[in-house]
Amino acid sequence: MNGFTHGSQSKRPHFVLVPLMAQGHTIPMIDLAHLLASHGALVTFVTTPLNARRIESVIQHAKELELPIKFLPLPFNYAEAGLPEGCENLDMLRDGLQEFAAFLEICFSNKDPLISYLREQEMPPSCLISDLTQPWTGEVAREFGIPRLGFLGFSAFSTLCRDITIHHKIYDNVTDENEPVPIPGFPHPLEISKTKSFLSFNPPGMEKIRKNIAEENSKSEGIIVNTFLEMESLYIHSYEKLTGKKAWAVGPMCLYNKGLKQMVSRGNKASIDEQRCLKWLDSMEKGSVLFVNFGSLANIVPLQVMEIGLGLEASRKPFIWVLKAGDKMPEIEQWLIQEKFEERVRDRGLIIKGWAPQVMILSHKAVGGFLTHCGWNSSIESICNGVPLLTWPQFGDQFQNEILVADILKVGIKIGVERSVVWGSEKSDEVMVKRDHMERKVLELMDEGKEGMERRVRARELGDKAKAAMEEGGSSYKNIELLIKVVQERAK
Repeated sequence: MNGFTHGSQSKRPHFVLVPLMAQGHTIPMIDLAHLLASHGALVTFVTTPLNARRIESVIQHAKELELPIKFLPLPFNYAEAGLPEGCENLDMLRDGLQEFAAFLEICFSNKDPLISYLREQEMPPSCLISDLTQPWTGEVAREFGIPRLGFLGFSAFSTLCRDITIHHKIYDNVTDENEPVPIPGFPHPLEISKTKSFLSFNPPGMEKIRKNIAEENSKSEGIIVNTFLEMESLYIHSYEKLTGKKAWAVGPMCLYNKGLKQMVSRGNKASIDEQRCLKWLDSMEKGSVLFVNFGSLANIVPLQVMEIGLGLEASRKPFIWVLKAGDKMPEIEQWLIQEKFEERVRDRGLIIKGWAPQVMILSHKAVGGFLTHCGWNSSIESICNGVPLLTWPQFGDQFQNEILVADILKVGIKIGVERSVVWGSEKSDEVMVKRDHMERKVLELMDEGKEGMERRVRARELGDKAKAAMEEGGSSYKNIELLIKVVQERAK
């Protein structure tokens, strides 16, 4: 869809990127593609027809800049697994738990088409970087005799937790999933219950998938991590010591191009006119707005959504609230209309129904807090912009990210959720956080007293370090240059 269009190619390394087709996994891989290309590498980015349409503005932008990136939309045979028509992204699954394994099996079927495509290219691949959940790519890399690097869309902190958990099987004999369990060999004392571990994401068939992933990762030559040394060097070095593999910290990748975040959407097209959103933000005082967004996969049940809304209203703080589109949206829409909620908060509340331009919002000076599910993309985007977090993790790595940002970095506070949500099987009557508690936590995060100010100072300082890491001469800048050089030398 976009060719290698300029410069001498014979000596340039060719990276093949294979993401998982889920927004939280694809977006940082898009950033990585641009980052590699901006440093002179050739890139083939594997996607599907539907996902290519979602990132159409990204593809067009890369073409206009004549970046050496090819976007390869391989067919996605969803019908063979009995998935819904056009189901090419995890956020389209009707039953996330039951259909997850089938979705990954379809990904595995792309091995032969990808090998055939790469054989036909004038420039052979030099390195394959694939998402953790795509172990089939190891066979592709071995077919061409090139290194495979795993891409982890997690923090180094949660990655280390995960690998120690697998290595020591620390939850195998745990009977109480809420009981804190020590993490052996961690660089400082740490206890995490099973319900707050990565095992909280456990759809049917996941054990077999994890085994395949572990086997293939043992053969990989390292991992790419979307973080920076100044924030997570302790966990990066501990991971390298534990596994004997190189961990390349090349983030925060959302900062790879300061202009791109304003120019194009890296995910779905925004559900709100961005100029309208900017105009609304411009009308608010500096640091006064709370941004509320739970990502693309978290499913907040309607009763809990209502409690969130009433808590936001009671706090009297300005807010932007993103409501995820989906099968529960009609019930939420009905509540909004019956309660005349939008009318009640129109002077200080902006509601976005669907996809929001998150990076643009977080980078605005009016935003002073972020209520988030604590996925790593959201967490590091908030950190990059010096915005304190109010954490409400759901499952997977999100509870470990909460520990990192709230307990260790001290740039956030916890809303107080103590157990995971079962993805795809959320209980319709489950309300974890009541409106009164919601109100108190919002006021605590946005507080302008001593603790609030100190938290904001820490967040800004960490944001400055993140930006410095990506600038020329910074730690992440040096790492991406070194990665390209290592791959280039090996290709010779």
